[in-house]
Amino acid sequence: MAFNPLEQRGIPVEDQLRNWSELNTEPYDKLNVDPYTRCRVILMNGIEVESIIFGHQFSRHTDNIEIKRALAMSRRIEQQQQRAVNGLNPGHQTPLETTIGYEQVAVDLTSWLARQEPDPMLKQALDFALLEDFDHLYRYANLYDLLDGEDAADLTQHLTEITPGRPTVLEHRHPYDEVRGHYSTHTVDPLSRMHVMTIVAGEQQTMNFYLNHGTDWIEPIARGLYAEIAMIEEQHVTHYGSLLDPLDSWLKQLVFHEYNEIYLYWSMMSLETDSRIKALWELHLNMELGQLQVACDLLRRYEGVEPAEILPPALPDTPVTFEPNKEYVREVLASQYELRADGLDYVPLDSLPADHRYFQYQETVNAGGAPSELVIDETRRERDRDYRDETEGPNPIPELRQMVQTER
Repeated sequence: MAFNPLEQRGIPVEDQLRNWSELNTEPYDKLNVDPYTRCRVILMNGIEVESIIFGHQFSRHTDNIEIKRALAMSRRIEQQQQRAVNGLNPGHQTPLETTIGYEQVAVDLTSWLARQEPDPMLKQALDFALLEDFDHLYRYANLYDLLDGEDAADLTQHLTEITPGRPTVLEHRHPYDEVRGHYSTHTVDPLSRMHVMTIVAGEQQTMNFYLNHGTDWIEPIARGLYAEIAMIEEQHVTHYGSLLDPLDSWLKQLVFHEYNEIYLYWSMMSLETDSRIKALWELHLNMELGQLQVACDLLRRYEGVEPAEILPPALPDTPVTFEPNKEYVREVLASQYELRADGLDYVPLDSLPADHRYFQYQETVNAGGAPSELVIDETRRERDRDYRDETEGPNPIPELRQMVQTER
């Protein structure tokens, strides 16, 4: 049966505040947790952080005291939700193990969104960045092997392959080439809008995690790798963020945020295998339904817009799903490995002129070498091989079977 959030009351906002014991959630067992439960926790933590950041930015751009108070209340509740979700991560899960979870999220979430995406322009944007996050998983898995002597597949459980993608050293681009064209808010498929909002929040959270945890290590090789990949994640936030139509008002954006959170919590609840965590997703779903009612009321009163005019009549039939995407990733890698960004376009590497800003930027940031290459070199030196979990056979790009070191 179709689920229309506009027809659901949910929990009234005034009843949503919780005490400290309710927020101090019991962590999952990192050794026995379903990898996709870990992925759902990481994603929803990022979704809540995005909601909080958006609420602060909105509040700084309005002088309406009633809207400011509504946003303050919403942010407090969203912060409590974020604490409850993030608290599911266990203390004995190291930052590097959490990082491998972040990259598994990036690979399988981006793949799934791209497979469902109806807009070719948006699908291309997802595919392009997918190959880069795929490579990040490979780099961090090698760091895990090098520093801890541990097998990343124990965390991913072979659901996501670990092999090179578009090499991280080649991902560094001039900032001008990160800006994409945006969809039109008047014609965009509602599913596309939610896809973009979801991936922006996910990449933003990844960027913030790497920026804040890159100094957790003594080893320079680890600190360097986090610094390098954090820069790529910032590129991805720019890349995806520019897809959003800036013409949407702040109140419309608030409504879209709440609606997307409902879709995601409904999705997480629908597919969660851990009954205790599933109950948390259900609670937060009902809370978001109540928050949507407040946002919709503000939109009606201050802009005279009925929410039904800008929202679909029901949630999509298919929930956002974490599942293996091995064949899809290999297809994209085989067909798009050579693509580079050139302004608003994606072009083959060999079509870029020799004086293109891409090469100039590469020469600047990679002068003296790149940490992402050093990690592989050191792992090979220590282990006589680099770490991979190639469950579907050799890498589809011949040169990645013996890792490329420099731009061709």
